[in-house]
Amino acid sequence: MSRRDTRAPRSTLPGIADIRITADAATTAIVLDVLRSQFTTTDPRGYASGHTYLQLDAGCTDPDPD
Repeated sequence: MSRRDTRAPRSTLPGIADIRITADAATTAIVLDVLRSQFTTTDPRGYASGHTYLQLDAGCTDPDPD
């Protein structure tokens, strides 16, 4: 069994969306281009699992009701 790295507790901010893309490299590139054209995003982080993670500013400042 492999050990997962310990993560800091996650927190969320209003208007920030956490995105996970699971696709081949060509599709991921297209999706990233579209997201970048419409939103301010962080640099994508690719992982060996094939997932790509990023955050984008959705512009919403309403508090999360959760």
